[in-house]
Amino acid sequence: MPALLPILLATSHIMLAADTVPKLDYEPSCRAAVESSAIASRDENSCNQDEETARATLGKVWTQYTTAQRRDCVQLTSLGGPPSYVEVLTCLEMAKDASTMEDDMPDKGAMMQR
Repeated sequence: MPALLPILLATSHIMLAADTVPKLDYEPSCRAAVESSAIASRDENSCNQDEETARATLGKVWTQYTTAQRRDCVQLTSLGGPPSYVEVLTCLEMAKDASTMEDDMPDKGAMMQR
């Protein structure tokens, strides 16, 4: 039994880490967004503030999403460029809405056979 203790401790630590918002380097994303923005008032500071607000929001709602939704959204928003908390939050909201819509469909099986 004592031999299992380190394994149990390591496993619980990994599970806790998965339940936290990942650390993303969003600054390159903000720099790119500002360079391509047509809005004159949009600067890097406002983008950074948006990212920090999104990160704080994610910290509050992170566990409301499934592990698969969180994993998929973090991976998706990291493809093709730097990641963004705003994009992760948007992705999670859309994933949750999509799963709710699927649950509300009256007869999914009949729809799939058409």
